[in-house]
Amino acid sequence: MDSTADRDPQDVAHELGRLLGPLRRAVLRATRTTEGLPELPEAQIELLRVLTGDGPLAPREAAARLRVAPSTVSNLVKALAAAGLVERTADPDDARAVVLTPSARALDLLARYDRASTSALAAAVAGLPPADRATLAAALPVLDGLVPALEVRAGGPGPARTA
Repeated sequence: MDSTADRDPQDVAHELGRLLGPLRRAVLRATRTTEGLPELPEAQIELLRVLTGDGPLAPREAAARLRVAPSTVSNLVKALAAAGLVERTADPDDARAVVLTPSARALDLLARYDRASTSALAAAVAGLPPADRATLAAALPVLDGLVPALEVRAGGPGPARTA
């Protein structure tokens, strides 16, 4: 068998792409189950995270940060506002425009999501053999480096990485 260093980048990319979705969904399911959290779609959670880290933001700026169409953010905001998770307030610089901020309830839910996902992942990682844990830990900086590399390929730098 080939060493991991000799693996074809195309094969590695295919396998990584195949694993990302199921891994992301498994973490989200475990998180929701552990904490009894609501079934917020991942896109809503992503918008709340952007608003938590960078808010308050105009809807167009949130769309740019998420790299989605403004109409997508508009639809997400409608659902999140109806659920009491996003607040729309007048833009202090332009009374005709609005800015978005996460509600106190949204901040609480995100904190619970973070605690539960960290706990679920920690339990799963702890169950791995020590060599696999070390391999996973060593891969984290590499995975983090893929984000800006992919954003550049997608047409420009994305949002600044925080860690």
